[in-house]
Amino acid sequence: MANNYLSYISDEHLLSCIGNLHNSYLKAKANVSKKKFYKNKIDTIKLTFDAKFNDLDEETLIKTEINRQIDKSINNSIGTFHEQILGGINNFEIGNSSGFDIKAKDDTLFADIKNKHNTMNSSSAESLFQKLAYYADTYKQAKCYWVQILAKNSFCEKWFGEINGKEYSHSRVYKISGDQFYKLLSGKENALFELYEVLPKAISDYLSLQENKATQANSALDEISASSNISKRSILDEITFENYPYYLGFDKLE
Repeated sequence: MANNYLSYISDEHLLSCIGNLHNSYLKAKANVSKKKFYKNKIDTIKLTFDAKFNDLDEETLIKTEINRQIDKSINNSIGTFHEQILGGINNFEIGNSSGFDIKAKDDTLFADIKNKHNTMNSSSAESLFQKLAYYADTYKQAKCYWVQILAKNSFCEKWFGEINGKEYSHSRVYKISGDQFYKLLSGKENALFELYEVLPKAISDYLSLQENKATQANSALDEISASSNISKRSILDEITFENYPYYLGFDKLE
């Protein structure tokens, strides 16, 4: 196993994880058509505030919204990147939609990974605790973790407290910060920091081995501009009409 980058996973595995994330970037940035742009309803009330308060012209406004959608998609892929990295450490594996994100091969550890500490509402937190408690009860030697890659502090502690009016606690259910979880699985004190340090070089090395993969220019703005020219509506009015033609009064934009 080659280890020029990190001591706890092979170079091949690290570059593979980087490659998977790179493909997610390429997919997210691929041609954003008007249809794709409208997949989730556009909040044109917010866009109106953005335009006025941030002094944005309509073209910049739409480009900013397209980039926001792309960024949201990529953020979801960052959590997957950490799962894949951690799943490459000896004696651990990823869940592959099995109900957990990471487990020890001997069933002594189960974990659910969230990239940020604040990504769950109370119902999601309750569901996650119940799931981790189920694994702890099923596998009597297992410790189960809610992992927060980006946490407010560095910690590893029992997860107990009141969620939705109910008290929850379990002797083997924990919450843990990303740095501590990397340390726990790798046995390396600064494992997450070491990943951070090598990423620039590893990414550059990965990219140097790739053929140039050009992405299509986003066509949403061109498509919306073309239809707004025909309808004689502003770009923002065009987006509003095309998203909410069935709302009371919005037909006045015709």
